[in-house]
Amino acid sequence: MNLKIAYETAIGKVRAKNEDDASFFYDQNNNALAIVADGIGGNRAGEVASKMAVEGIGKRFENERIQSVKQAYNWIAQQISFENHEILSISIKNQQLKGMGTTFVGFLNIGNQYLICNIGDSRGYLLRNNQLTQLTEDHSYVNELIKAGKISKQDAANYPYKNVIVRSLGISSNAEPAISDGSINPADQFLLCSDGLTDLVSESVIQLIMQSSRSTQEKCQQLVTLANQNGGSDNITVLIIEAQFDQGVDNHE
Repeated sequence: MNLKIAYETAIGKVRAKNEDDASFFYDQNNNALAIVADGIGGNRAGEVASKMAVEGIGKRFENERIQSVKQAYNWIAQQISFENHEILSISIKNQQLKGMGTTFVGFLNIGNQYLICNIGDSRGYLLRNNQLTQLTEDHSYVNELIKAGKISKQDAANYPYKNVIVRSLGISSNAEPAISDGSINPADQFLLCSDGLTDLVSESVIQLIMQSSRSTQEKCQQLVTLANQNGGSDNITVLIIEAQFDQGVDNHE
């Protein structure tokens, strides 16, 4: 099995800087780890936290040899805990970085199996058999209200505190991620994204673009373009992973 991976990130039309970060990495067994992080905090704090999460965890992954789903679970949970401690420590030592944090959503494959790990409101989706399914659950105040039956999903789009997250890296000593796993099927596509996409582009439109014959990179670019056309009120980051079982050589964009 081979994975084609591409991503696109943009500042949007309102923000003064891009506090999102994204990248992908390979371990010693050629398993892939793809990450999207959405930084939180004033000054340059948000971009520092998101970069730490992506590069810190990603670079350590490059030295690993992940061989099982169980090992992957343990490894990613340890990395989240370690990076949370690192971000907290630096924010305490540096007044300019005080209060910084970041969301995290990561995809990790172990052969034909995958893990999705998230903390915060950056999301992971799976497109399979032309059906888009959200694999992650938002760790947000609005989602807590939805689960409690206090507001509807329709109300959430315009709720005044919709961007308040209840879990992230770097905010408290307890940064517990949600982790799930599954099998990768031929032609599966996985989408990782910050809320700058999902706040402005509907899931039905996301699905249509992912179903198109565009290249992986072109799909990322088109989704970012649409979010900007719809207002670009936040930084926008999109990463797509396409599974290919019929090629002998990895094709990483």
